[in-house]
Amino acid sequence: MNPDVLIVGGSYAGIAAGLILARARRPVTVIDAGSPRNRFASHSHGVPGLDGISGAELLKTARQQLLDYPSVRWVHAEAVQANASAEGVEVRTADGQVLAARKLLLASGIADQLPELPGLAARWGSTVLHCPYCHGYEVGGGAIGLLGGHPMSAGKAPLFADWGNVTFFSQGLPITDEERAAMQQRGVQIETSPVLGVQGDQPTWLEVELADGRRIAQRALFVPATQAMATPLVQQLGCTLVESPLGVLIEVDMMKQTSVPNVYAAGDATTVGNITLAMAEGVRAGIGVHHALVAEDSVPR
Repeated sequence: MNPDVLIVGGSYAGIAAGLILARARRPVTVIDAGSPRNRFASHSHGVPGLDGISGAELLKTARQQLLDYPSVRWVHAEAVQANASAEGVEVRTADGQVLAARKLLLASGIADQLPELPGLAARWGSTVLHCPYCHGYEVGGGAIGLLGGHPMSAGKAPLFADWGNVTFFSQGLPITDEERAAMQQRGVQIETSPVLGVQGDQPTWLEVELADGRRIAQRALFVPATQAMATPLVQQLGCTLVESPLGVLIEVDMMKQTSVPNVYAAGDATTVGNITLAMAEGVRAGIGVHHALVAEDSVPR
């Protein structure tokens, strides 16, 4: 018997949605490839009651609690193809499984795309970071860098001053008089020599290599990673996308319905957020899917 709902993505949004649906006694199948977005970070912060827990431990516990509900099935596989119609949805996995349901929830998140500079990818999640609310406190003050190159970078630079002594590497980005004044007021140093890459073998600092030959030691370098969909299913299904300051997001309504019938989306693919926001998105999607199922079940046949 097919489940009512297929959830692609077993991270925070997917598990939160699955929990809502399982508690509504609906049969759910979660398809997960085991590659959460935060796998590069050793710990997760800003989660009330669980601050500082490792992401792997948090997901392990959440997954086990979800699987305690008898209506939930977990499929460890990569979803590679999907189609949807007014009658239902179907997902094919890389190992050849074909799964069908009435509704599909895309909770597979996004892929972070770093600027193409040597040394960034190798240090992603340790000394090369993205979100100051997630990692800024642990940097511990001192010298921190913010890599420019994105139109919003200069405007955000004063924000980072709460976490350390900030150097803004402009990367050729024009800086308005207003932005410059705000940075000066907050003690942000502006460096116009282009960054060529980062070096350094220590786990708690790095050196930013500049085009003029200088190297500037930093406890961390925050970079503007852009967002791309982590799964090809979004484009295959034809979901409408919207531009965000850091990339594209799936367009959804208040109940997390996409532009495609019977297809919903939640998590980082629909909002710029963190763990707690992804969980909240998942809860809203679970409720939205359940309401839609009940509405269909209430129509006389």
